Amino acid sequence: MSHTELGRVDIENLSISLGSGKQAFEAVQDVSVSIAPGEFICLLGPSGCGKSTLLGALAGHLPASGGLRVDARPINGPDAERGIVFQQHTLFPWKSVIDNVAFGLKMQGIRRDTRREQARELLKLVGLGGFEEHYPAQLSGGMQQRVEIARVLINSPKVILMDEPFGALDAQTRIMMQQLLLRVWERFNTTIVFVTHDIDEALFLADRILVMSARPGRIIEDLALDFQRPRDAELLTSQAFMHLKRHCLQLLHLQGA
Repeated sequence: MSHTELGRVDIENLSISLGSGKQAFEAVQDVSVSIAPGEFICLLGPSGCGKSTLLGALAGHLPASGGLRVDARPINGPDAERGIVFQQHTLFPWKSVIDNVAFGLKMQGIRRDTRREQARELLKLVGLGGFEEHYPAQLSGGMQQRVEIARVLINSPKVILMDEPFGALDAQTRIMMQQLLLRVWERFNTTIVFVTHDIDEALFLADRILVMSARPGRIIEDLALDFQRPRDAELLTSQAFMHLKRHCLQLLHLQGA
């Protein structure tokens, strides 16, 4: 099986309950979906609808009932083959940028010069050549997220899980990061599951948008997008884009978003 055929995600009758005793509630209810290798999926829905909870189950951080598999293997906990990028960066503040990116390979026992060489290449790819010896605190929010993406990519994950990774960035930086992410994705062909409540972002990035209901989260629409790739900012003002945006707004409006 070549790397391009890896990264199939199967979710079957997945339900997730959170809390205990009287505080217990169902966060996600009976979700079934198949994601093809290399597909870019956005989970779109109102705040508190269970998008991040579903991502947490895919990451292996949350127990769930139902089937959850990557390449036919059940998810039984966290694994480097499923990389995660959060809204707030999780970089080590005491490590340089290059050592942050190389950390995954260090944990695998790979030689220092080899792992630093790979880290340097990835930093170049995400537009941070020349920043190798900086520390996270010296970088802007957008640059920190670039380091975060490079740090996940170095482990060659089959699936990348992203929880509103650009949500804290200003509008201009956000669009730049979306375009960067698409370039990286087109090069690596990794499956991406991306959580957002921003309709424009979902429409710009995804092959398919899974629209979720208010809690308990269910998938109320599986929307395939056939916008051409590579995509650029002009797409955002096209008629087809506006039409689908209105459709998504209506769906979310019905959910009280």
